[in-house]
Amino acid sequence: QVHLVESGGGLVQAGASLRLSCAFSGGTFSAVSMAWFRQAPEREREFVASVRRLGSVTSYTNSVKGRFTISKDNAGNTLYLEMNSLKAEDTAVYYCACRFDPLATTDPTGYDVWGQGTQVTVSS
Repeated sequence: QVHLVESGGGLVQAGASLRLSCAFSGGTFSAVSMAWFRQAPEREREFVASVRRLGSVTSYTNSVKGRFTISKDNAGNTLYLEMNSLKAEDTAVYYCACRFDPLATTDPTGYDVWGQGTQVTVSS
């Protein structure tokens, strides 16, 4: 059974950087596509970035393009989200998600397994 565990969140000032990690276990990491979503208080869960199974094709929501980088280490069974130039509006709980399909999607209902989330708070 696939299991995801996020780490790396924290409290930072605006302009700082953070790297989130998502450890994958219980399956074949190279066979799945992955994504990061986030949810701020009283808001819907929002797509942030995705990567196809081999790690070469990525997609980002417009608000993070040029600041965030998603990467997939198939040898290490780990998904990363490098976040630079953080803004107060990036504050949210960040979730990684796994999709048993080689193609990723921005729709959260298209993902099969979710992590427990990690809090990112950016002070302005």
